[in-house]
Parts: sequence; C-alpha cells; structure tokens
Amino acid sequence: MIHVGNGYVAKTVCSGIFVSGRPGHAIRDGEIYANDPGILRLASTEVDRGQRIVRTRMLGVGERVAVYRGRLGCTLAEGVAPQELHRRGLPEAVAAAPSRLSSEPIGASQAGATASAARVDRAALDAALDEALAEPGPVDTKRTRAVVVALDGEIIAERYAPKYGPDVPLAGWSMTKSAVNALVGVLVREGKLSLDATLDVPEWRAPGDGRAAITMRHLLQMTSGLAFAEDYRNPLGDALWMLFGTGDAAHFAASKALVAPPGQRWSYSSGTTNIVARVLRRAAGGNEADYLAFPRRALFEPLGLASAVIEPDAAGTFVGSSFMFASARDWVRLGQLYLQDGVWDGVRILPEGWVAFSRSPAPAAPGGVYGAHFWLRLPRLYAPSGEAGLPEDAYHAVGHEGQILTIVPSRGLVVVRLGLSLGHGTWDHAAFLRRVLQAIR
Repeated sequence: MIHVGNGYVAKTVCSGIFVSGRPGHAIRDGEIYANDPGILRLASTEVDRGQRIVRTRMLGVGERVAVYRGRLGCTLAEGVAPQELHRRGLPEAVAAAPSRLSSEPIGASQAGATASAARVDRAALDAALDEALAEPGPVDTKRTRAVVVALDGEIIAERYAPKYGPDVPLAGWSMTKSAVNALVGVLVREGKLSLDATLDVPEWRAPGDGRAAITMRHLLQMTSGLAFAEDYRNPLGDALWMLFGTGDAAHFAASKALVAPPGQRWSYSSGTTNIVARVLRRAAGGNEADYLAFPRRALFEPLGLASAVIEPDAAGTFVGSSFMFASARDWVRLGQLYLQDGVWDGVRILPEGWVAFSRSPAPAAPGGVYGAHFWLRLPRLYAPSGEAGLPEDAYHAVGHEGQILTIVPSRGLVVVRLGLSLGHGTWDHAAFLRRVLQAIR
C-alpha cells in the first residue's frame, strides 16, 4: 500500500506541476487530500525543479520518484534510474519542434459571428454552463474544472474554474483509451495493423497458449477474455498496481490468465488498452524513437493538439489506459475528428469506416453499452438521472473523476467536461447534456 500510495502521489504531483503548470500545494490539497483524506495525507513530497523530479515518501519510507521528460510528461522511475529516463526521451528534432496549429475552424467564436449562432439560445446555454461549475452545497462535490461546447466545428461556449483556463493540459484518465483508438486507426489506414490478424505479444507465444487467438478487434471491444479487476478501491488490486506499482503496465496486463474465449465476454479493462499501446510500438516502426514520436506524428500535429501529452511507463510503453493530458479545447478537437468521420482539414486521418466501427456496439457488450474504446451509453455513475432525452447516436469517451468527451453527430455537437468528481451522483453528465441540447435549436 505504501508503494502504490507513494507512486500515485509522486506521479500526480509531477504531472500536475510540470505538465499542467499548477502549484504543488494546489495539487496536494485540491486533488490528493480531497480525494483521499486517509493514508495519502501521510505522504510527503520533495520537488526538485532543477532535476525535474518529484520524490515521495510515506512516514519517511518507501520512496518513489517521478521524472518529468518534457513532451513525454512524467514517468515513475520503477526499476530504472531517473537519469536513464531523462536520456531515453524524444528524438531531439521532435522534442524541439514547435507544435503546428491546424487551420480547421475549431476555436473560440464571438456570439453572433457564425452561422450556428442563430441556433443557440445564449441565455439557456450560459445558464447550463454556469450550473455545471456551481457548488450549491457546503462542500464542493462536482468540482468541475472546464466545460467546452462546440457546434458545427466552432466553440460556442466554455467555462473554467478559477486558476484554470483554455491552455491548461488536464488529465483525461480513461478518455486516453479513445485517443489510443485513433492511434490504432492511423496504423490500420497505413496498412501496418489489422483488426483481425493475430498479434505478436511475447507473453502469448508458447505453443497452445489460447491467448494467441486474441485480436486487435477483441482488445478494442474489451472482449479479450483476459482476467483483470477494474477496481480502484483496492490499492493492491489490478488497476492501481498496474498504474502505480509496476514499471511495465503492458507486461502486467498481458501476463493475466485467459478466463473466457476471446470475443465471448465483455469486461472493461484498463490493462487491455496498455496491451494495445505496446502493440503499437512495432507497427509504428519498432524502435523507441519512432514509437515515442508516433502520437505527435499521427495525431497531435495533424489536429493541432498543441497541449497534448501521452506519458510512458518505465518500460517505455505509453500508458494508453490513463495518462494523456490535454487542454479542454484539445479534447474537443479529438471529438471533432470523430464528428468529421476521421477527416481533418480535408485529409483522411482515420480509415473509412473506422468511426462507424468505433461507435458500433461490441457484440458481447451488455445492452450495447460499449463500442471500440468508446462508450455508447454513459456509465451509471455519470448518468444517475438516466439517459432519457439524449440522442440515440451520442457516444462518449469517459474517464475517472468525470472526464467526459461527448460526440453527437445528429446535432453537430462536441461537449467536453473535465473535473474531479468522486462518488455516485456528484456529476450528472446526462442532465448536463440535456440542458445543453435544449439550448441548441
């Protein structure tokens, strides 16, 4: 528990300071202490800005170190020296290159300046966003940090909590899974990956290993059949140990036993996405430099995601399940790519049919709740009022603490909400979406 707790605190503080640019005390008080008022209060941190590292100890023991690596964000130094992580960074040319901005018309627009403005009830929309940030009770529970609404390719409204803003990269947690969907799509378009071909996974190479039948389709649809407990209440459970206890998330997940035939049982699993993230390595070129530069080449630069970072673990694999940071506006850009059927600035980024595949129900998903690394129905945690009144074609990227990207093709709408909500009913995304939709004719 000390090992995992120190890892969580070190990584959270490191990313908060060096990626999001926030003060350390705000991360400690506003995120770590507020989310876990118990054992994590025993952790102390030491920030070395010169070396760009964060050290955490609990009651003076179990030190864990997180290392900031520029455009690769922060990595827990598990089984590797911090200096080695600094050395294993992005190629110098990539690290130094400025991010290109896209000419796609996603940006803040003035009320009345666009064709879509006539469709908007401005007072009703403003009220919906104001309510999203309001805290009516004596204790903050919603803790919304950013809300952005885009209609027909332009941002028509946005709100930020104090000390946040449009340029602050924030954690997407499991929204990262949907960005990984896009990275897979790029490699499928390039002919370097196939949905139904067998995968070269070292842990599955033994003769007769049933896991060798798992395909990329199974992984994206969360039907691999691998054991994995997606439980964040147990500090020694699969999810937290994989993210904060080990230095090789993909190996941890790929080593799990097969408990059902591939394709026959749906089970949401962050471990699954980290296997996908490692499979991308060989398809993207095989060597570390090509792999680490791949998200920028394939997705961030074409879409103009200037703030986006996906953080790798100590083994050099992107933690595709959880560790992407981006500004709320850049999360909107990712949603806009899917709204535009995978085309950006007239260039096809995702292969034809990829978006349709991504938002088609996985055959084994109960009630059609899940597609391919996208939710087709909101998890109950974020829809306590039910989904009545929401368009049938709405689909979502959903992350821990209420990070949600919603795409509504029939309404030309992309909505992003980022926050720190914990517990059932603290953020009702379905109710918020209904208010937004009612404001748009």
